Amino acid sequence: MTNVRSKHSGESLLDIPALATRLAVSERFVRRLVHERRIPYLKVGHFVRFDPRDIDEVLRVSRVDERPF
Repeated sequence: MTNVRSKHSGESLLDIPALATRLAVSERFVRRLVHERRIPYLKVGHFVRFDPRDIDEVLRVSRVDERPF
């Protein structure tokens, strides 16, 4: 993973392989999310990076809670 620091959080930005590992999905799936603009990302030159706080928010709003029987 490239060691790029997020200006606001002090956390390292994630590259595609790091995000794929974090989400336990393939790199191809992450690239598809970017292509379809279904996930927030940053362009650093020609590199795509992800702010961990943005990813946490995407996961939070995507959560499907259990339904009682």
